[in-house]
Amino acid sequence: MAITMCCWRCNADRPLLTDEEYQQVFRVSFMEQIRKYREETGMGLRQAQTDVGAAALATYERITGFKENNPFALYHHRLSLYGPPCDKCGKPLRTPAANFCAACSAPRRHANV
Repeated sequence: MAITMCCWRCNADRPLLTDEEYQQVFRVSFMEQIRKYREETGMGLRQAQTDVGAAALATYERITGFKENNPFALYHHRLSLYGPPCDKCGKPLRTPAANFCAACSAPRRHANV
C-alpha cells in the first residue's frame, strides 16, 4: 500500500508510489505511451492524453485506493522524489538533497551531524 504524505505541488496529502508501484503505473513514460498510442490508433493528442491518462489513473487508484483525476499529477506522486520528513513541521522535504524545509524554513538535521 502506498504511503500518504503531503505533496507540496498539490498542497494536500496524497498516496505516494514506491518506484516499483510507479513502474506499474508508467511502464514507459507517459509521453512515450501517448506517442505510441497515437501512432497505433491515429487519435489526436487530446484524445490520446485522455485515453492513456485514464489507464494510468485506474492503475494508480487500484494500487492506492485514491481517485486522482489528473494523470500529470502522478509524475510527482512518487516517494523517491521527496526527502525525509522535516524535524520541525513533519512535511516531507521537497527533494532528497534538500537542506531546509520549504514549508517552514527549518534547516535539515543530517544524520551524520
